[in-house]
Amino acid sequence: MKRFVLDLKKDAFCYAFLAPFLICFLVFIVIPVVMAATLSFTSYDGFSKLHFIGFDNFIALFTQDIIFLTKALPNTFVFALIVGPGGYLLSFLFAWLIHQLPMKVRDYYTLVFYAPSMAGSVALTVVWIAAFSGDRVGYLNNFLLNMGWIDSPVTWLQDPKYLLNIMILVSLWMSFSVGFLAMLAGLQTVNRELYEAGRIDGISNRLQEVFYITVPSMKPQMLFSAVMTIVSTLKAGSISTQLTGMAITPQYAGHLIINHVDDYAFIRFELGYASAVSVILLLLSYFVMRFAYRMFNSKEEL
Repeated sequence: MKRFVLDLKKDAFCYAFLAPFLICFLVFIVIPVVMAATLSFTSYDGFSKLHFIGFDNFIALFTQDIIFLTKALPNTFVFALIVGPGGYLLSFLFAWLIHQLPMKVRDYYTLVFYAPSMAGSVALTVVWIAAFSGDRVGYLNNFLLNMGWIDSPVTWLQDPKYLLNIMILVSLWMSFSVGFLAMLAGLQTVNRELYEAGRIDGISNRLQEVFYITVPSMKPQMLFSAVMTIVSTLKAGSISTQLTGMAITPQYAGHLIINHVDDYAFIRFELGYASAVSVILLLLSYFVMRFAYRMFNSKEEL
């Protein structure tokens, strides 16, 4: 501690510049996480006194919470396994294709792909709800009725058979966000001389260039995009509520872990139990991110 204080005095000028970030990080990240972890071991409704109950919330979560085990957890895994890798691969594919275009049109295509992530909630309420409307004037129902493929309108957003698939489709459409821009920027940093050296060494097509030169040369951007994709995928709970207009989707068809947190925190006011679910989601995010770090970090950085 004495040595730390001496170093602090010695580099006080540097710490003064770091102080705003460190204070914000402490107040808005560290303290809330510690509070959530603490609340997860209590029974608390937001009004009465805290009651320490140990691991009872976690035991109940994995032994008694049928909705979590049969709906929230499986739905989240299906959603994450499709939207996460799918959105990540689509972001890289379209970033690579846009990178092949001339500079004068590249910015326009970038804006077209990035725009849905900026206007996500507006698009959900205006475009996708209208497209999957359950009446005859809904875009999809109107098209299918005119083609004679269905006899009556389908309630797409209220039918448990279709809701999760629609959520996945909408999420893939909105997946071109900051990670997409990071990949596009990373492609521009690749040394063009590496491609010439690769052709001399035997690389014969563009696919080999991507695997052996492009991806290894932009690992930092790939890692950043992977982390952003993981975070956005695991916290994507508002999609179901915005599409259906209900806090709890029909038969829990679109119920994700983050919706489970909202259910217990803001509807049932069981803040201790909601915190326990949040801790599980945090741990899940951490282990997935560690996997991403191991994929894209070099051995010296691990």
